[in-house]
Amino acid sequence: MKVKEVAEMTGVSIRTLHHYDDIGLLIPDEVTEAGYRLYSNENLADLQQILFFRELGFSLKQIKELLQSPAFERVEALELQRNMLLQKKTQLEVMLHTIDRTIQSEKGEDMMTNEEKFKGFDFRKNPYEEEAKARWGEKKVEQTNRKFGEEMQNEMNRIYFKLAELRHQKADSIEAQAAIEEWFILLNRMGSYSLDAFRGLGDMYVADERFKQNIDQFGEGLAEFMRDAMSVYADQQNRG
Repeated sequence: MKVKEVAEMTGVSIRTLHHYDDIGLLIPDEVTEAGYRLYSNENLADLQQILFFRELGFSLKQIKELLQSPAFERVEALELQRNMLLQKKTQLEVMLHTIDRTIQSEKGEDMMTNEEKFKGFDFRKNPYEEEAKARWGEKKVEQTNRKFGEEMQNEMNRIYFKLAELRHQKADSIEAQAAIEEWFILLNRMGSYSLDAFRGLGDMYVADERFKQNIDQFGEGLAEFMRDAMSVYADQQNRG
């Protein structure tokens, strides 16, 4: 969906969507050559999360940290947000009752104590933040990062060894391209790589001696083979 379509559907202004992109909170999956932002279903799901958290009083900075946390899980977040909104609903009902009684008091139909006039108000620290931090905060992130890092390293080594076994084949062979696609998918689990960035990374594997030595320990010439296979993969995907 184009940014105008997203704005019309969600009620979020185009300027706000541009701002979310500029600060790295909601980056569209694709930008056309003409500069049009295109939002995927995944982007829209993230936008829904942003709006729920905004409704619950979270700052944009806090939301960005939560969404980018390796520990973040969308279904768990939705369940938590539902509970938070129910709590907020209860608070709003108390505040509505306070308003009704205040109206009656102003008309001389009821008497309220000073304490009763402020029932339902709470300007202390956002009570929802603590629960969010407990699930996706620094300690949880640290634990998840450690586990995530170990899993990623094992998966990286597996693909390195697989590619090392194939390095004497042509870079455009079916087997080589299937393995290099696994590499592309894995890298995008750890970060965000466009096809051009993927190709550039392959060039760096050979140009940077540190990369080359690290990769070639799995098999002499592996860095150059990966560079060639990554270039072929990027070309084929762009044509596709």
